[in-house]
Amino acid sequence: MSLIVQKFGGTSVADADRLRNVARIIIGAYRAGNSVVAVLSAQGDTTDDLIEKAREINPGASKREMDMLLSTGEQISISLCAMAIQAMGYPVISLTGWQAGMHTNSDYSAARIKRIRTDRIRRELDKKKIVLVAGFQGINRSEDITTLGRGGSDTSAVALAAALGADLCQIYTDVDGVFTADPRTVTGTHQLEEITFDEMLELASLGAQVLHNRSVEMAKRYNVNLEVLSSFSGKPGTKVKEVVSKMEKSHVSGVAKDKNVARIALIGLADQPGIAFKIFSLLAKRGINVDIILQSIGRDGSKDISFTVAKGDAEAAHQVMEDNKQAIGFQNVEVNTHIAKISIVGAGMVNNAGVACKMFEALFSAGININMISTSEIKVSVLVDEREADRAVQAVHDRFFNEFGSEG
Repeated sequence: MSLIVQKFGGTSVADADRLRNVARIIIGAYRAGNSVVAVLSAQGDTTDDLIEKAREINPGASKREMDMLLSTGEQISISLCAMAIQAMGYPVISLTGWQAGMHTNSDYSAARIKRIRTDRIRRELDKKKIVLVAGFQGINRSEDITTLGRGGSDTSAVALAAALGADLCQIYTDVDGVFTADPRTVTGTHQLEEITFDEMLELASLGAQVLHNRSVEMAKRYNVNLEVLSSFSGKPGTKVKEVVSKMEKSHVSGVAKDKNVARIALIGLADQPGIAFKIFSLLAKRGINVDIILQSIGRDGSKDISFTVAKGDAEAAHQVMEDNKQAIGFQNVEVNTHIAKISIVGAGMVNNAGVACKMFEALFSAGININMISTSEIKVSVLVDEREADRAVQAVHDRFFNEFGSEG
């Protein structure tokens, strides 16, 4: 008998019919002789609706009270799904995050899991019950409810799979698995049978919306057997693992797009040691993460530095730079929030010359200008005008996967 952890996203449980469909999937795994723990997200747009209700009452509500409110969305899902499973004649119990033993730190709205006490879940499994757990939430040392932030239900599921020693963690979503690009916006995409943790982590960090990067990091750390599949089609999904059978052949596994990007450019910096340290230490103190960094070659005693941050951090980053203009020593700061990051990811890129050139050729042929470039062993990212983002993804995807056949 295997222990399976399943996770179902908001679209999978959006209404009564979809909840019953999820109940049938869970029961199917249970009837096959498995112990089943299922983690559910809030239904559809419930979380957004709750945020809007809070704004109507108090736009400046504390993060603690927001967590108290937002945690109710997942509780609705697990209780309704438990009712559906009961109606189908199977033993089930729903547990909130804290009842399931999910202990976190006290960073409200962005809590990190510290430990999971699995005693309650194991007792219920020993009673041959299906266990439904509210994703996205936990409890801190003060016994306050906390939420895990964006992608929290993915993280909850993988963390439970690791803590329970599950044989498989299945992430059910609204697409059949991991594709070479987002099939909802790019034509001619192909589903991947398998992908490495490192590739999936890069794609998740670069804008792919199938899995959240925190959950992939955790799956890699604890070697969780992970599968991404659809709750609607019933087709085999994509396995996410440490090593894949086609790694040596695979040049590029996927193309990702991220519009949540802003570029900050500092013009006319003094060409002297320590300038970069001054800039990025100030940003780090404000908790602002920096991604791509480009520094020009110094000429006539000055140089320029450009870097990217999340669009939501652009105003704060701009203000930090302006407040420290004299201390840093630059002439001007420019902010561009109308850009997008296009990336290719592949474990085999490091040993295959010319991969980046193909990407640049595709963008040149489409008449798309590149603003900045960043590379690593398994990725190449470029910044383009936000208005060109969709065309850029399609052009790059066609170059690697359709024009001359699949790279794999």
